[in-house]
Amino acid sequence: MSESSASLPSASLPSASLPMYNLPEMRPVNAAFWEALRGLLEEAGLRHLPTGLSLERPPVPERVGAEVLFSQTCGFPLETIYRGQAIRLGTPCYDAPGCDGPTHCGLFIVPAESAAKTVTDLEGGTFLLNSRHSNSGMNLPRRALAELAAGKPFFARVIETGSQPGNLDRIARGEADVTSVDCVTYAFWSRHRPTLARGTRVLARTPPSPAIPFVTSIATRPETVVLLRSAIERIAREPRFAALRAGLLIKDIVAVPDGRYRALLDYELDAAALGYPELA
Repeated sequence: MSESSASLPSASLPSASLPMYNLPEMRPVNAAFWEALRGLLEEAGLRHLPTGLSLERPPVPERVGAEVLFSQTCGFPLETIYRGQAIRLGTPCYDAPGCDGPTHCGLFIVPAESAAKTVTDLEGGTFLLNSRHSNSGMNLPRRALAELAAGKPFFARVIETGSQPGNLDRIARGEADVTSVDCVTYAFWSRHRPTLARGTRVLARTPPSPAIPFVTSIATRPETVVLLRSAIERIAREPRFAALRAGLLIKDIVAVPDGRYRALLDYELDAAALGYPELA
């Protein structure tokens, strides 16, 4: 493809980010992933690429704007507040407990010394919530709790914090009774903060969900979308990127049908039908 046909508009100020699994300890491996992807895109003729990752982008931003060339965004808000704003490029298959191919789940995490034996034992406790728009932090545990709640608030307090890793730190310190986090987040957090991880344990899993996809803005040119998909497929398959994949727990990157993500709305509808429309 010629440089002119593959170039990004110079006024677009494209951005690249990996905000979903972005512990400070992971910045080198995330930077290496973007460096590899950027190199493949440049080989394919794409120009005006971001030199590095935008580290300030939050996991749940206000929108997926036209400037987003490459990012990773939670599947539930892609079907709600971001609907029509992004194109899925591929879904990683992670090598982490709770994952099965391009599927993952949420984990109810409690302090290691918690007396809770089942989720039922958490009734009346304090729940740490990263975001009302989160799939693993809100939508999946809401569905898991809907029958138990019987149409009433299940927790005494739900505290919204903005951070799944931060919630895990607080659970390890015994500052709350439970949180729900993406199982991949828990795997990375446990790998990089093993001392804190010993202060937590997995109590239960939520229902399953498609894993968190890589995305680009809906405004990205179709020919650029093709290049992005080709590049991440090469990273997922070529032997030279094996160490990079291992550092990010990625076994493969595959296409997941849109209907699998739209089914996340069924969990929302099911919980509402059971009288538990909000995690409370």
